[in-house]
Parts: sequence; C-alpha cells; structure tokens
Amino acid sequence: MKKHSNVIVSLVFLLIGWFSAQMNGEESISSILAYGAAILIGGYRLFTTGLKNLFRLDFDMRTLMTIAVIGAAIIGEWGEGATVVILFAISEVLESYSMDKARQSIRSLMDIAPKEALIRRGNQEFNVEVDNIRIGDILIVKPGQKIAMDGTVVKGLSSVNQAAITGESVPVSKTMDDEVFAGTLNEEGLLEVKVTKHVDDTTIAKIIHLVEEAQGERAPSQAFVDRFAKYYTPVIMLVSLLVAVIPPLFDGDWSKWIYQGLAALVVGCPCALVISTPVSIVTAIGNAARNGVLIKGGIHLEEMGAIKAVAFDKTGTLTEGIPVVTDYLPQSNTNANELLGIIAALENGSQHPLASAIMKKAEQENLPYQDLAIEDFSSITGKGIKGRVNDKVYYVGSPNLFDEILPDGIPSNLKTNISDLQNKGKTVMAAGSESEILALIAVADEVRENSQSVIQKLHSLGINKTIMLTGDNKGTANAIGHQVGVSDIQAELLPQDKLTFIKDLRNKYERVAMVGDGVNDAPALAASTVGIAMGGAGTDTALETADIALMADDLGKLPFTVKLSRKALFIIKQNITFSLGIKLLALLLVIPGWLTLWIAIFADMGATLIVTLNGLRLLRVKDK
Repeated sequence: MKKHSNVIVSLVFLLIGWFSAQMNGEESISSILAYGAAILIGGYRLFTTGLKNLFRLDFDMRTLMTIAVIGAAIIGEWGEGATVVILFAISEVLESYSMDKARQSIRSLMDIAPKEALIRRGNQEFNVEVDNIRIGDILIVKPGQKIAMDGTVVKGLSSVNQAAITGESVPVSKTMDDEVFAGTLNEEGLLEVKVTKHVDDTTIAKIIHLVEEAQGERAPSQAFVDRFAKYYTPVIMLVSLLVAVIPPLFDGDWSKWIYQGLAALVVGCPCALVISTPVSIVTAIGNAARNGVLIKGGIHLEEMGAIKAVAFDKTGTLTEGIPVVTDYLPQSNTNANELLGIIAALENGSQHPLASAIMKKAEQENLPYQDLAIEDFSSITGKGIKGRVNDKVYYVGSPNLFDEILPDGIPSNLKTNISDLQNKGKTVMAAGSESEILALIAVADEVRENSQSVIQKLHSLGINKTIMLTGDNKGTANAIGHQVGVSDIQAELLPQDKLTFIKDLRNKYERVAMVGDGVNDAPALAASTVGIAMGGAGTDTALETADIALMADDLGKLPFTVKLSRKALFIIKQNITFSLGIKLLALLLVIPGWLTLWIAIFADMGATLIVTLNGLRLLRVKDK
C-alpha cells in the first residue's frame, strides 16, 4: 500500500512542478522544489538500492537510474529526473503485484484435514489434537466428517470422497483393510480407522511439502532488461565520462563537453527500456481481466507466451466434476418414467454417492418420486439397495448384484450393453426384480462442452503436446482423453506422480503449462512453468498456487490467454529492440558533438511514448 501511495504523491508533485514550470519557467524555485519532492518521494527506495549497488560496483538498472536522475538534476533537468523516477516506481509496483499472495499459497491446504479427532484407546473414547494421535490409535469417523489421519479401515462400510487427494471423480467405497487418507470426506457410514502414519507423514502433509518444494525450485527468471543493465550501465557511465573529459583535452571547451557528457548520461537513461515491459504487461493483464482471466504478474504472462506443452487435470477441468446420468436404458416391456420414479425413490433413501445423479435425472423429467411409499427398504452391503413399491420388490445396484440374484444371471445382450458403457468410462447400475433386469443406468462425469474445441484450438496455435493427467482408472481416462482429443493420456496418478510427470515434461519441452482445479493438482501447478487454475471450481489452494486463474471457470479462455501472451511477448521484444536502437542512434550524435539535451530528452521521451502506444495495441487482442 505504501508503494502505491508514494507513486501517487510523487505523480502529484510532478504535475505541480510541470504547471509551475509552464507559468514561472523551468528554473523557478517552485518547479524545482516540486520536481525535487517528486524525485525524493518516488525514488527513495530506488536511490537507497542504487547507491548501495554503486559502492559495491554492482551495476544494475537501479544504479544507472540513480546516476541518470542525479545527472539530470545537475544539468538542471529536474522534470526529466522526476519523470524517470515515477516511470520506474510504477514498474516496481507492477512487479511486486504477485509476490504478496505467493507467501500464503499453502495456507488453505493446511485447513483441509481436521485439527482434532475422536479416537479410541483401549476402552476409552475421547477427542485428541492430531499432533497427539499415535500410530495404532483407532479413529472413529462419523458420516459427513473428514478423516483426520491416514490409516486402514478396521470396521464399517462407507463411501469416501477423496477427490482432494487422488483426483478421482466418483467417491470410493471403503471397507475392512482399505486405506483412507487425511483430508478426505466420509460420506455415508460409520468408519473405524486404525492410524498408520504420524500427522507429519500423511498424504496431505506430503502434498504441502511438495508444493513448498516445487515453489522453492522455481526462481523467477531474471528479466532481460536487468541482465542487459549489468553491461549497459557501466558502458553508459564510461561513455559519459569519456565524452566529458577527453574532447576538452584537445579543444579546451570544458563547459560544452561536460554538458555533452551529462546529455549522454540522460539519453542513456533507459526510460523507454524500463517502461517497455511494464506497459505491455499492464495492458495485457488489464485486457485479460476484462475477459475473465486473472494473470498474477508479468513473469507468468511472458512465460505463457513461450509455452510448448499443456497438461490438463481431468476431473473438474476437462470434465464438469459432477456425476450425471448419461444413459437410461429401460427394457421394452417397462414404463420408462414410472420405473425411473421408482429407482429415484429407492435412491432417495440411499447414501450412495451416485444417488444424487439419479434423483437429479428424475427431477429433470418432473417425476414425483418423493411421493412414492417405500416399504422394507434395505441396503445390500457394497452391492446395492432393495425395497418394496406397490407390493413389488425392486433392486438397484451394480451388475454383480444381478449376476447373483437372477436365476440364469444377466442375459448376454445386456452384458454386452454393460461392457460397452463401461468401456466408455461410465459407471453402470442395473434396476430390476428377482427375475429380470428392467433398466440399465450409466453415470459419468461429463466432459465440458468446449473441452474438445479448446484442445483443437491449442493444437492449431502450435502447442506441440496436450496431455491429460488423472487419478482415475485407465478405462475412464482413455474414454475421456479420446473424446476431447488430447495427444497423450496418463491415468492412475497420485499427486507425486503428476509432479514427476510435469518435471519430465519440463526437461523435454522446457516450458510447460499445467491446468488444474484440485488440491491434488497443487504440486504440479507449482512445478510447471505456468500453473493455470480453474477459478470457479478450483480450490483456494489451486488458485493461490497457480500463476493464472480462469475466473469464470471457462476452459475456453485458455486459447485466448495463449494468444494474448504470445502477442505480449512479441510486443515486449519489439519495444526493447526499438528503445535500445533509439539510444544507440542518439549516442552516435556525440561523435560529431551534435547531441543536445533537447535531442536527449526527445529521444528518451519520444521512445517512451512510442513503446507505450505500441504496448496499448494489446487492448485489441480479442477473445474469439
């Protein structure tokens, strides 16, 4: 906040100085005092760093800026010095924009797992903070509670939503001897879990560590302007000194050549060079924001423009992340709507994770399933449910359930249908009686409408490789991957596998983007060159770890972001080349002694104006 206010106050003094100069002349005390105040307020941080660097002989952009501003003041060009300071201060504010959030990028991760849990030791049950839970304690997890520690189920049956850890789209059934993770959600039954890891060794703790490690590995690439300044600064200082000292040894005109030397120092001041990058970045970030894309700083915009490969998480990124009924196949001898109402009524009493998809389907068809009376409702452990409706017993469950209860098993034609649906990555349920199957229902996590077109656009933009990474099984992954058209599919990945894969991709393609939405994506988002989070569906962690967020949760903004970033990179390169070219031309005027302060100021401010207008062309990049 202080940086922002300093720039504003400095700008106010610059304007006061300019008006005073117009009314009272450039040499008036009022204009010099106003310009001086602008320089001191806006450039305080710059001067402290620049002077320290000068004494250490560490010649970077701040060193040259400091000397150039002092030089401008010495030759009476206070307005020029103040303008230089303000332009530099603005660029500093822009660069620090993304740093504040980066330090908090894993705070929300730490809140996923509960801080205390109900445990049993011997015959006693009591609440304990997770730090004091020991390996071997029995964790008691009620329906709707999050699991506090990694462990193994010793009693109970339930569905556990572990999307936050593994990225799986559908909750997983857990029973005796199954592994569960801290931070996952127990959805339906009471579970007793034997703790197998200390709090610091849980999967969620490892994810936090991976995020920290990946963020630590990726230092921001040093900007070309700063690298160039290491050589440019001492050269300009040396040229200015030589111009001021050597010619007078021959013609004795010290006044003229000291003026020429200071003019060379002013023209050497990299005003246009300094503003060339920030003005393009501000314009591009502003344009992106208006189109629903949050870019968290210039470095990410530049890196995005050079991306060669894009990796996608599946659930919630390429897909909607919500299970829906994709196929309802009633047999020819049934009343389709009546049966769907009965199935929804039975599922209404169930805690199964896919029940909500069936009820939603019934609601879309306006079926009054809640009015149906269900008698003798019971759950068949791990296989399905049954209940009596209008004196007839109905079963709804996995195909395995009907293999057991039907006298001759599932008919071959229905087996073929089930197999076809499963090969498409869908979860299949059957509904029927003790003697026959009356309908098949397929549920899946639906692909986003625009996923396929987004992948096509990325390929047409010259992105070499698009890869889908998912914790889901290979059947589901292949079905979704082929549907959207990615060039590579990687399934059954844990967070550390995704991280390893991203690192391998970076070794091969140098610059890799990762698009994700879940906590399990956070390490991969942090390790990629550019991490892109789905804004609406994304967790806080993914958003904070990511460098770019698609705020409307719209994957369709990705090709626009690539296009805008590439254009920004091109314009930045144009601006740097142009501003250095102008400097070189102006400095060549020193040879015949033609360089005047007016030419120096014109070259500097003219170049600044041109690179600014060039940067504003980024406003014309549209989301088509």
